[in-house]
Amino acid sequence: MGNLQKKISTQTTKELQRWAGFTKALVNPPIDYERNRKAIWKLNKTTLWYYEPKERKYNVPLLLIYSLINQPSILDLGPENSLIQTLMDEGFEVYLLDFGVPGYEDKDSSLDDYVTKYIQRGVRRALAHSGAKEISLMGFCLGGTLLTMYASIAKEPIKNIILSLTPIDFRSFPKFDQWQNSLVNKQIEVDPILDAMGLVPASFVKGGMRLITSPVYYSHYLSLLNRGADSQYREKWGQLNKWTNGHIPMTGAAMKQIVNDLIIDNKLIEGQFEIDGCPASLSNISANLLVIGSNFDQLVTRDQITPIMDLVSSTDKTIHLLNSGHASLPENGAIPSYLANWLPARSVS
Repeated sequence: MGNLQKKISTQTTKELQRWAGFTKALVNPPIDYERNRKAIWKLNKTTLWYYEPKERKYNVPLLLIYSLINQPSILDLGPENSLIQTLMDEGFEVYLLDFGVPGYEDKDSSLDDYVTKYIQRGVRRALAHSGAKEISLMGFCLGGTLLTMYASIAKEPIKNIILSLTPIDFRSFPKFDQWQNSLVNKQIEVDPILDAMGLVPASFVKGGMRLITSPVYYSHYLSLLNRGADSQYREKWGQLNKWTNGHIPMTGAAMKQIVNDLIIDNKLIEGQFEIDGCPASLSNISANLLVIGSNFDQLVTRDQITPIMDLVSSTDKTIHLLNSGHASLPENGAIPSYLANWLPARSVS
C-alpha cells in the first residue's frame, strides 16, 4: 500500500509540475534574446544586419532574405535555436535583410520596390562590406519569391541561391481552390478593397494564416502541455510562439501584385513577370541552386515549389524535401544537414 501511495504521489507531483509549466509559458513572455549583430545599412524601414563569425572560413558571404508577413526573428531565436548562429559557428559571414514593419505611409511600396530598392541595394552593400567577389543568397517563403525575382534580373555576382519553402508556381492552392477560381474568373475584385485599405493589417495576415493551418495550428499547445515541466522546452516554445503570433502588415501595392500577377496570372512561371519594366525570366538564373521543400507543409506545398527546377538555367541544382512543417529550427545547435552537405563546398571563390 505504501509503494502504491508513493507512486501516486510521484505521478501527482509530475502532473502538477507539467500544468504549472504549461501555465507559466502561456502567462510569462519569453526572455528577450540579445543578438550579436551590427546594422551596416538602412533605408526606410529596411535594415541590413551583419553577423560576424569568430573565424571566417569561407570567402563567399551569405545573405538571408525573409518573408513579408513575419519578423525574421525565427532565424535567430536563441543560442540553441538559431540558424544564423549555426552558420556563424561554421565560419560563414552572415547578412540579414530585415524589411521591418511597414506603415500606412508605405502603402505604395510594390514588389518592384522590394526587389530593386531593398534586395538589390542590400546585396551591393553586403558585397562591398565583405569585400567578396561573389555572394550566396538564401530566401524564406515569400522572401524566396522576392529573391527569385531579383535573381532573374540581377547584374550582381550571385554564386549560390537557396530557396527554403518558397512558392514559385501559384496555379495550385489546395486549401483555397474555390477562392482562387473566383479571383481568376473575376468573380471577386480585390483591387478596390486594397486601394481603400492601403495597408493590409497584421490581424488580417494572421487570420489568413490561421485559416490555412487550422486545426493543426492548435497542436503546438498540446506539445507544450505534454512537455510543460521541461524549462528548456518552454523557453524554446515561448520564443517560437512569440514569432508565430508576430505577423506584420503588408503594403496594398505589394498585395495587389501578389494577387493579380502571381495568383491570377501566374506570371513568374509563365515568363511574363517584369520588374521595373525588365523581363524577370527564370531562365536568366544560372547560379548554383538548392531548393528546400516539405512533404507536410500546408502553407507552401511541393507543387508550388518544385516547378522552378525545370525553368532555371542552373546546371548545379538540387532539391531536398523535409519531413516537417513550414517552420523548422536547427537541432542541438547544429547546421541542418541539407545545408552542411551543400553550402560549404560551394562557398569558396
